[in-house]
Amino acid sequence: MAFSELIKPGRVALVTGAASGIGRAACRYFAGAGMTVAMVDLEGSELASAAAEVAESHPESAAHVETFPCDLSTEEDMASLHSKVIDRFGKVNLLMNNAVTRIGRGHEVPLDEWRHAMEVNFWAVVSAVRAFLPGMQAGGEPGIIVNVGSKQGITNPPGHPIYNITKSALKAYTEALEHELRSSPGRKVRAHLLIPGWTTTGAKAHQPGAWLPDQVVEFMAEGLQHGDFYILCPDDEVSTAQDHRRILWGASDITENRPPLSRWHAAFADEAKKHC
Repeated sequence: MAFSELIKPGRVALVTGAASGIGRAACRYFAGAGMTVAMVDLEGSELASAAAEVAESHPESAAHVETFPCDLSTEEDMASLHSKVIDRFGKVNLLMNNAVTRIGRGHEVPLDEWRHAMEVNFWAVVSAVRAFLPGMQAGGEPGIIVNVGSKQGITNPPGHPIYNITKSALKAYTEALEHELRSSPGRKVRAHLLIPGWTTTGAKAHQPGAWLPDQVVEFMAEGLQHGDFYILCPDDEVSTAQDHRRILWGASDITENRPPLSRWHAAFADEAKKHC
């Protein structure tokens, strides 16, 4: 399946976390290619502002861009989202699960924060795939699912265990999902894991070294065109080669029987810096 066969007028993209950052940039990209775009995020002025901006990117009509306010952490909203999108557009060809929360830091934070992070960063993705995948498979058109992961879900740096765990779970889920999809007879749908680098998102001031969301989306589009499952983004501070070394160092903690997270362990940090 050629990426160009999917990203064109007549196809429908649904993006969660569409009000800002990578999600907003992705919506602009898809709209600019003539796709119909369903923008999903919490209700508010930020979503409305994003929708107006994305509508201006569409070469045909603002009617091809619509917002669907939704709290993805609730099953009721997810069921309602599926019904509303299908009633409005009849299908979804590209599902981009980008919504995220970075609530809570440290092991001592209330368990409610752990649970909320897992609901948004992991369970909402599972629910969206369960809701939209059957229709994507049943239709006669190609389909793509893009789940937005994180390098922190792979290398697990200290400081934000809740976020890291949710993104680690998402990585494992997306790998298993793509394996199941590629084993399906006559498959039409593929799954991909987007792994952004350091990216300026939300209201944060742009820092030297970080990528802008549009750069991430352009890199994502290239990866999808090539059929890459792991779309591992560099930034202006960390190269792809350095990312590879860091990932391999973390995996070798097991094979070399080092302490976990040895890259940040006093006895191994100097050696890790030479490699990573």
